Amino acid sequence: MYPAVPDPVERLIEAFSRLPGIGPKTASRLTFYLLRAPEAEGLELAEALQAMRRDTRLCSTCFNITSAGADPCALCADPQREAQLLCVVEEPLDVLAIERTGQYRGRYHVLHGVLSPMEGVGPEDLKLTELLKRVESEGVEEVILATNPTLEGEATAMYIKRQLEGQPLRLTRLARGLPSGGDLEYADANTLAQALAGRSEM
Repeated sequence: MYPAVPDPVERLIEAFSRLPGIGPKTASRLTFYLLRAPEAEGLELAEALQAMRRDTRLCSTCFNITSAGADPCALCADPQREAQLLCVVEEPLDVLAIERTGQYRGRYHVLHGVLSPMEGVGPEDLKLTELLKRVESEGVEEVILATNPTLEGEATAMYIKRQLEGQPLRLTRLARGLPSGGDLEYADANTLAQALAGRSEM
């Protein structure tokens, strides 16, 4: 594919290309940047990648990323957080996004994906069994379904809703609608419909 470059360079370009959001051109730019950069910079990147693989684990409670030897993770171990409030998200990045708001003080459960029959992802491929066990054993009073508003995210939220039917808890979904600072004229019909359906008292 890259006959004009040595095998190690081609291998790194192909490795970068497999990362999400990185095409062949960006992969080539990153590779040639590292070739020109001081050796210490490339070695630091290599060491950071090795340390990430070696020194991180999944929390055995919420399945968020945690440091090796720190299980449960800091969020699960924090006694100040509301144990009765559980926010269900698709990926660890979603935990970061919600934490950045500074508005949520409950705990999390990371599914590590969404149901997607087209891609062969079923309930057994996600942390759904573990979620149901937590709800039953931890005295959870509210489950917030914070999956993305995609077809797969909605299907996953509906699946969880069905599994939790009959449980003595409150089941909520993140509100959707107009972004802050947005103009109505630029909003698509689906977003406007969701904003109307989710309108609240002033």
